[in-house]
Amino acid sequence: MPTFPIRTTTAEVELGATLQPKFGSDGLIPCITQDGVTGEVLMFAFMNAESLARTLQTKKATYWSRSRQKLWVKGEESGNVQLVQELRVDCDQDVLLLKVTQSGPANASCHNGFKSCFYRQLVDLEAPDFKLSFIAKPLFDPAKVYKK
Repeated sequence: MPTFPIRTTTAEVELGATLQPKFGSDGLIPCITQDGVTGEVLMFAFMNAESLARTLQTKKATYWSRSRQKLWVKGEESGNVQLVQELRVDCDQDVLLLKVTQSGPANASCHNGFKSCFYRQLVDLEAPDFKLSFIAKPLFDPAKVYKK
């Protein structure tokens, strides 16, 4: 398992050419996952050093599940895997962006059966009732896919 470089100067982190990810005090780094072709944001999750290293080794998106406290390879249960095309970091290397090819039986990334985890939007930004509307339809029935 590769060890990531120790963070150096601000200038090197922000403008240099070496990956120096900043993991939080909990050992995690936020990761946004985006469809590599359409640019649609598919999901948000966390990675730790081991899941990031495995993602780079296998080219399969691997995350850290905070609720289960274990590594989680996207698609290990559903078959809807994310093959990594590209990894980007933000300016201070404390957020990751994966660009992936989503593939599998339903071509979905959300455990609720949707292509993207971002399947609802706030109806009115100024309304005090906080109503959400669905902007997508589920692609599969999670009850039939996941063993809980």
